[in-house]
Amino acid sequence: MQSEIKKIIIVGGGTAGWITAGLIAAKHIKTNSAVNTSTTPVSITVIESPNIPTIGVGEGTWPSMRETLKTIGINEADLFTQCDASFKQASKFIHWENTPDTCNINNSAASAYYHPFSLPSGTTKLNLASYIGEQYSELSQAQTFAQHVCFQSVLCEQNLAPKQITHKAYDYVANYGYHLNATKFAQLLKDHCLNKLGVEYLSSHITQINNDAEGDIASVSTDSAGIVEGDLFIDCSGAQSLLLGKHYQIPFCSKKSVLFNDSALAVQIPYDDDDAVIASSTLSTAQTAGWIWDIGLQSRRGVGHVYSSQHITDEKAEQELLEYIKSSTSEQQRESLSIRKLSFDPGYYEKFWHRNCVAVGMSAGFIEPLEASALAMIEQAAKMITEQLPANKQTMAITAKRFNDKFSQHWQQIIEFLKLHYVLSKREDSSYWRENKESSSIPQSLREMLELWQFQSPSTYDITQSNPLFPAASYQYVLYGMNFKTQPIRSNNKDIEAIHRSLLDVQNKRQHLAKAMGTNRELINKIKQFGLSVI
Repeated sequence: MQSEIKKIIIVGGGTAGWITAGLIAAKHIKTNSAVNTSTTPVSITVIESPNIPTIGVGEGTWPSMRETLKTIGINEADLFTQCDASFKQASKFIHWENTPDTCNINNSAASAYYHPFSLPSGTTKLNLASYIGEQYSELSQAQTFAQHVCFQSVLCEQNLAPKQITHKAYDYVANYGYHLNATKFAQLLKDHCLNKLGVEYLSSHITQINNDAEGDIASVSTDSAGIVEGDLFIDCSGAQSLLLGKHYQIPFCSKKSVLFNDSALAVQIPYDDDDAVIASSTLSTAQTAGWIWDIGLQSRRGVGHVYSSQHITDEKAEQELLEYIKSSTSEQQRESLSIRKLSFDPGYYEKFWHRNCVAVGMSAGFIEPLEASALAMIEQAAKMITEQLPANKQTMAITAKRFNDKFSQHWQQIIEFLKLHYVLSKREDSSYWRENKESSSIPQSLREMLELWQFQSPSTYDITQSNPLFPAASYQYVLYGMNFKTQPIRSNNKDIEAIHRSLLDVQNKRQHLAKAMGTNRELINKIKQFGLSVI
């Protein structure tokens, strides 16, 4: 009889470790103990090295995080009272198409565009992208693509909230995720897992990884907790990839030839007062050899410059970062700021699940934070492990193959989607932007799609995998946000009438919500005072 999977050991805490622990525990510990007492419940132990800081100066999540937290059992109001959280509804891209000196900064269509979390109006019945592409020369003078097809852009433009205090926890008017303090978020998850879900915890350094006769990991040796045995080991050790990378030496697939960025400078900037405006989107502003993120939390902004070390020096990158924050800080404030340098090799491991070891988070791979895919990949991995948890070692190899196939597809889509942002740019101000558009740096499948999209808008037929991370609408937002041109298609009169009604509905909703919704700051203050209904 094959050995059952009863003891799960998660190596590393942080966001990856505690989300994984929370999802598995919510399904396999709480359910078994409450309903099926005849089944031996799974045990979950998180081994976390003491004094290892969580990487992050302000994390951005996707809307999927709402369902993840709801499943784990986290009270949404606790995010705002304990994690310095705010609402995120989109990513805003500034000066990606052209340099500031070549566009009219007073024309939003020329200088910036949004990738909102809400889909275009009537997306299941109508192809607004095709019509907008057909009429673009006339329409784009007044509004961007996202402003035409999605009401959510007005909430971002005015820093408004995606819901009202009368909405239940996790409900919404406009689809949203969060900006949050990564360290505080990990602590919230940890406390919940230990106090509510029965997860066990060891604060200890791992000194050795021990295999059994067949090559599976049998146990890990620690400096203060002795030898810890397990049946399934989940590697959440971050960039060091202690189990998958170092122990099993799974080859790493670098993608630096496609996505050039390998460095970041990060800084935290406090607000001048407690009522400062909190942006409703992540701001991504293009620079000469990279881009700057700007994430608004309750008490501060997390700002950082992501760049390619082959195209700009650290000193020059820091100058651009300081120039960016110059208008919102005093000289005295800038002198007191602590800037952190981060380095990374963009890419992922050849396999993510090997024998009885599976990697989640940075231990599986990492690329630049454009479009905030890191936490989404953690959620996807933890969810699949939870739902496909093998009953015994006999079936583990089958689960591992399916997991590896799925996440190879996810990584490939992420890399191509991020590359799309660079390929569409018309910037010529540096070798960085010029080389990003060279055919040799663009994956073949993306080159084919760009050729196809000259004649038809992105659609679900362009995405081959099931449950993709980025739907066709995401490609439409980026393509037409960057003023990509698709040749006109012929629409029948019935479709044209429906499209006009849908576009008019978007404009009406924009006007209504601009008046009805409060600001991010106002709603957060109300949540901290009154909480949110969970009934």
